[in-house]
Amino acid sequence: MDVLVLIGRVLFVLVFLGGAVAHLTKTQAMGAYAASRGIPAPVPATIASGLVMLAAGVSIAFGIWADLGALLIAVFAFPTAVLMHGFWRETNDEARQTEQTHFLKDTALGGAALMLIAFFSYVGDDLGLTITGPLFGIS
Repeated sequence: MDVLVLIGRVLFVLVFLGGAVAHLTKTQAMGAYAASRGIPAPVPATIASGLVMLAAGVSIAFGIWADLGALLIAVFAFPTAVLMHGFWRETNDEARQTEQTHFLKDTALGGAALMLIAFFSYVGDDLGLTITGPLFGIS
């Protein structure tokens, strides 16, 4: 089971690590998109979100307080869904569909992150192939 969980952890974080690289290397372009969505201080917000995704991705992939990493993903994903992908604001049908897809993807990933928090907390130190056990003791 440990190997399957490790594979799942790595596959889960690939989207966040890729997003982190984009946020941290294409900061001006990503910041311009954030500005178009009304995000205040878009370039610093882009850098901050990139750092959150990077820290969370590394945390989950390597099993360093993976429950905290999952919490960071949830804290990132839900506001991103609402602030960046508000499909209800779109007037163009194609743009609305694209944003709705991104909104649902972000909410699904946030939901999966919530499940990971519970999973890591429940399994505790018994989960192999991690560097640390969970930070939180949720029962």
